[in-house]
Amino acid sequence: MKKIAATLLWLFLLSVLTNTKSHAQQKEVKDEVIYHVFQRSFYDSNGDSHGDLNGLKEKLNYLQNLGVTSILMTPLYESVYYHNYYAIDFKKIDPKYGTLADYLNLVKEVHKRGMKIYMDMETQYVTEDHLWWRDSFGNPGSAYSNYILYDDSAQLKPSSIVFNLTELLGYDGTTRKITTVNLNNKEVQNYNLQLFKYWLDPNGDGNFDDGVDGFRLDHMMDDLDNKGILINLFKTFWVPLLTNLKSVNPHIKFMAEQADWLSYGIDYLKQGGVDAVFAFRIQQAVRTLDKKKIEAFADTTFSNTPKGKEQIMFIENHDIPRFATVVKENPGKLRVGAAINLLIGGIPSIYYGQEIGMLGNAQFGKYGKIITDANEIPSREAFEWYKEINGRGMAFWYKGTGPWWDESNVKPNDGISFEEQEQDKRSLWNFYKSLLVLRKRNHALINGDYMSFPNSNSQVISFIRASEDGHALVVVNLSDQAQHVRLNFSSVNKQLVVNQLENLFGGMKGNSVNENEITLQLKNYDVQVFKF
Repeated sequence: MKKIAATLLWLFLLSVLTNTKSHAQQKEVKDEVIYHVFQRSFYDSNGDSHGDLNGLKEKLNYLQNLGVTSILMTPLYESVYYHNYYAIDFKKIDPKYGTLADYLNLVKEVHKRGMKIYMDMETQYVTEDHLWWRDSFGNPGSAYSNYILYDDSAQLKPSSIVFNLTELLGYDGTTRKITTVNLNNKEVQNYNLQLFKYWLDPNGDGNFDDGVDGFRLDHMMDDLDNKGILINLFKTFWVPLLTNLKSVNPHIKFMAEQADWLSYGIDYLKQGGVDAVFAFRIQQAVRTLDKKKIEAFADTTFSNTPKGKEQIMFIENHDIPRFATVVKENPGKLRVGAAINLLIGGIPSIYYGQEIGMLGNAQFGKYGKIITDANEIPSREAFEWYKEINGRGMAFWYKGTGPWWDESNVKPNDGISFEEQEQDKRSLWNFYKSLLVLRKRNHALINGDYMSFPNSNSQVISFIRASEDGHALVVVNLSDQAQHVRLNFSSVNKQLVVNQLENLFGGMKGNSVNENEITLQLKNYDVQVFKF
């Protein structure tokens, strides 16, 4: 009877999933877990307080021990700004990060370990320090006159960028004028092709062991900044660029940060030529811990994602307040966020420090009405390696520079550090690690299709991950109270019979199973995972 029930359940799930638009991860994506690192704040190898490439290499063991398989860096190129957006030179690595040799050594070491590395690129804007600006400003005869956009024929009024900004104040008092690159210019398009090709294969030998495995395309848009000037960029700029790059290395991956965070990014996947987008709507829903919102956005996200394309799951990144700040450091909510981030589907991304519950409240206008890059420093602080504030490798590049330092969330003996959490089996860090071990051991949690599963409790979310390799049920209590929940399989398929479950994660006390219904007792913020 048990074997028959298990067979019926698998046939049911297989029939449902093959007859819906649910999204399936490709077999080639084996347990990919991205670590989104703000490398200036991660680990300093040479004592100058700036996180660097050699520091990142030193901590590869840490990342692998956690369960990470891929690294996504913020931009490396030279810029006057600490975050390295708005370039001076797209091909030159910021000296504070190290040398080209340091970069190549990092990439090769990552690949030796069977890991992947992704580079963040934003070539839509340049500062007044860039060659294109310096040579063409006030000089209509410049060879670079058509490389950037001007609002006047004398080329004295460079066009604004997003939010109509013409300049940006840095946290250190540096102000630079910024303008928009003319992506419709053939020379600019060729420059981008050669630039991206260079990072694919720096020494040009056709062997990609020294090249990136993919790119994050920051602020990607079809109509740049919605100005109606640089339009149809998917067709004229992005698709030709990405197609040409894939002809060089067919395995390269492109992930787009859709500029509209309220979109699902489906047009990017269908028309923009990218392989993955960021699941902003799920991220936004998870922060509310509202069952209806999470289910609605997850259902829409996965059902509309084309086959062969990916959604990147995240609850934190470098532009938004940290999850621990949003949920006011509530331990249960931190675990619920982790569970949904890592188990709901797609490719999970962990923002550095998320795994230890680092705090930070990035917000526009936090440090005055003038837009300054200091506003995001609270969510980009030094990774907390030690119980005490100080220690080898602490990347306090912003120390003593302003109120963001005076109000720093990095404090000693507060429980928010790797040193304090590594040996504590109940810590958030070990919770992340245990979920990643669970994921690695169960293919359904890696490659399985997402399908929401109804239950009797408005405070409990439940969903199934099903693949050819198996299927798992994930049940999460979103509330601070213990909950009793029933999952009736006959409400989904009257012919379905269930009488056997294997517990993979979480307690089984008080749980029961009959022919078509599972009854679970959940502690507050409980996470339980089962294998059929």
